[in-house]
Amino acid sequence: MSQQGPVLIVSAAARPPFAAVLDETKLFPVVVTDWSDAGRAIEQVKPAAIIAAAEGVDFVTLSGLARRAAARAPYLPLIAVDPATTLPDTAIAFFQKPGLPDRLTARLNASLRVRALHATVMRRLVPPTPVALTDIDPVGEATALLIGRGGAYPTLSVALGERAGVVGALSIEAAAKHLSNRDIDGIVLAEGFTPRVMDAFLTVLTEDVRFRPLPVIVASAELTPRYELPNLEIVTAGPTRVADMVLPMIRQHAFEARLGRMLRAIDAKGLIDARTGLLTKAAFERDFATAVYQTADRGGALSVARFTFDNAQPRAQLDGARIISRLMRQTDFGAVHDDRSIVVAFAGTDLRNAQAITRRLASVMRHTQNGRRDVRSEPDVSVATLLPTDSAMSLLGRLFGTPERAAS
Repeated sequence: MSQQGPVLIVSAAARPPFAAVLDETKLFPVVVTDWSDAGRAIEQVKPAAIIAAAEGVDFVTLSGLARRAAARAPYLPLIAVDPATTLPDTAIAFFQKPGLPDRLTARLNASLRVRALHATVMRRLVPPTPVALTDIDPVGEATALLIGRGGAYPTLSVALGERAGVVGALSIEAAAKHLSNRDIDGIVLAEGFTPRVMDAFLTVLTEDVRFRPLPVIVASAELTPRYELPNLEIVTAGPTRVADMVLPMIRQHAFEARLGRMLRAIDAKGLIDARTGLLTKAAFERDFATAVYQTADRGGALSVARFTFDNAQPRAQLDGARIISRLMRQTDFGAVHDDRSIVVAFAGTDLRNAQAITRRLASVMRHTQNGRRDVRSEPDVSVATLLPTDSAMSLLGRLFGTPERAAS
């Protein structure tokens, strides 16, 4: 991690013990200030990150610091060490554990990677534009994976679901499927599992580079955070407190994911929608017209599917678009068509195979907030295939006019 600026430590004590951990790494210039001088220090020092000794600090004081940090661009992470109060939306909690000093450095490096990505996106925007976390707060489009089957599960589901999307899993096997098929921004591993099962799950997350950066909160008194997961906290706390701790971490991960999509959109010269990862509608229409012409000219098959969502479920379309973006083949392309539907083209695919693909995609979209199927979030699916007499317009007209149920 290249150094982006000093680390500002805000503390009521002259130099809190955790400062020694950063001193030993020799990676970060460290500046210490007290709470009354924190605002001025941010302006003067221009830190790359803030670490606050938050143990005896009240919510008003901590949230004032969080507001100052969140308004800056590029992203200025705020890590609150041992907070006792409710956490502000953008303060990442960190709880010290004896004998594991490297955890703070790992947490800091993970946050600095988000800052570096943010700086890259801002530099490449034309014209260069400062975009603060508060400008595009992504937590509303984030998805938390809640795994558990104990008494706290329903309360946790509600507490998380008030702020972010929630996908529920009553087993580790179901959770693994969601991790493979969906964009997950954080994991809460609640009660109902043995220490051996939780250890095996955390070990798998550690070993897979795709999942290692994920925020993970484990509600347990029987494990220690010895895993190489920089955003892992193992806590014994009630459902409301667990949600309070994980949501700022989910916000940071969702922000990083949005920045990644923005960078891909810049690379694609604006043809990709940064919110969904699919094509823009204009880019889809252009590519679809080309695909229809080439298929008619050279022979072969081309099919197209429309996924239509219930307007009363505003998250369902966004989740569906993300799932399609993640799972569709490299030869396929799609776009959000209007406020209710997503259209996907399957190159080289006849009607039967297109129906099989759409059935699989639709089955993944089944939202399982409480570990059970939620039919309200499932899309209606229609599929059409290119006929010798078709133009791009007539094929889409048939798709929108004559639904063929492809998913049951």
